[in-house]
Amino acid sequence: MWNMSFTPPAVIEARVLSCLPEALRLPRASAWAKANKPGHVIDSFLEGPVFDARGWLYVTDIPHGRILCLDGSGDWHVIAQTGGWPNGLARHSDGSLWIADYRHGILRCEPESGRVESVLDHRNSESFKGVNDLVFDGAGRLYFTDQGQTGLHDPSGRVYRYDCASGRLDLLLGNVPSPNGIAIDDQAGILYVAVTRANQVWRAPLLHDGSVSKMGAFQTFFGSSGPDGLALTPQGGLLVAHASLGGAFLLDARGNVTHFLRSPGGQTVTNIAVTPGGHSVVMTESSTGSLLQAELPTP
Repeated sequence: MWNMSFTPPAVIEARVLSCLPEALRLPRASAWAKANKPGHVIDSFLEGPVFDARGWLYVTDIPHGRILCLDGSGDWHVIAQTGGWPNGLARHSDGSLWIADYRHGILRCEPESGRVESVLDHRNSESFKGVNDLVFDGAGRLYFTDQGQTGLHDPSGRVYRYDCASGRLDLLLGNVPSPNGIAIDDQAGILYVAVTRANQVWRAPLLHDGSVSKMGAFQTFFGSSGPDGLALTPQGGLLVAHASLGGAFLLDARGNVTHFLRSPGGQTVTNIAVTPGGHSVVMTESSTGSLLQAELPTP
């Protein structure tokens, strides 16, 4: 059941905003492709869209360890190399980009120089399983998912909170079957986590100290993969990119699916970000190396 009105979601057709140029595609074997797409040569796999103050868009290219930028003129640039498998991006209040890198943990990148430095690569001397996505709350604390290869067969994925000022790292959840995208509604005090292998989005109230309580399943989907990236709309809706259903779902505060933002081609819509004006979204369609754009419904 999609919603309490018992009607299908309204469909919003997305368009191709930009495609990764051929000159920046790397059609060669990679360790990431061997592990995740065996038998295929993957020239790129884009995720993690985030905008800077100028409206320039940054994304990651997981198999080739790159941070890419689409500038205001529509030109693509490689701004940094992590030497790992970068996935999620989040913009810090100081303008730096923080990266969830599967191999190296949480990294920090200066976009202008391309300099990359490590922030967190372990907890209590134990390596992370494979961090995936991250988000800052209004107080500047970082929340991130540690997905690794977890799933229904091994529900041991983790969600952490990192206090950047004190350096304190807290484990919030340790029983998640594939925690992926993450979002925080500061106004409502809610944490959302995309749980890919359970094909669900989980929701929990955030307590005054940033910890969680009463985590529950907010919405359940279907498909060969599951929810991936999350983003909040200015009106408090939740956008859920689904990595096997060719688009993103828009949920209201009760979990009703009101709209579906449909890809014009390619089914692997992995991540989503609201544009600076708040009227549209950009999505990564990873199988084609494309950025899609769709208008948000009028409130």
